[in-house]
Amino acid sequence: MFAARPYPAGETILVIDDSRTVDDAHPLRPERGEEPRHCDYLTGGRVVLLGEPERHINSSCDPSAFVRWDGETRRVVARRALRTGDEVTCDYIVDCHGGAVWTCRCGAARCRGTIVSSFFELPLAWQEEYLPLLSPWFVREHAAEVAALRAVLGQVG
Repeated sequence: MFAARPYPAGETILVIDDSRTVDDAHPLRPERGEEPRHCDYLTGGRVVLLGEPERHINSSCDPSAFVRWDGETRRVVARRALRTGDEVTCDYIVDCHGGAVWTCRCGAARCRGTIVSSFFELPLAWQEEYLPLLSPWFVREHAAEVAALRAVLGQVG
């Protein structure tokens, strides 16, 4: 996904549509192009199918954007100023704990290479950088780990 216009840092790029819950009563429909790779895993085990255009946001080890919760609404927000045509990327490991390991090919100068799907497996400097980006639900569900991280970093609260 690419910026259709300039976005200053902190501006909302798009609002994510979380209306399509995936569960036993509402399974994915592959015949409609619904695939697990287009799902997002949220609080309490809730799974949602990402819609258009958010399903096209690639992961990057130097993301241009991040997801911010405003109440029950998720927004993709510019992490730094974007010019028209800049790729909108997020680091998939923010708000992630457990899961797959894969080889990253994002092309960023600071690419980690091997990605372990857990925020708590990131190098400490990355955890410190991304700590303010964690969603409130993730902090609640991993309160002990986040508290331990803050203690290591010398942060209060």
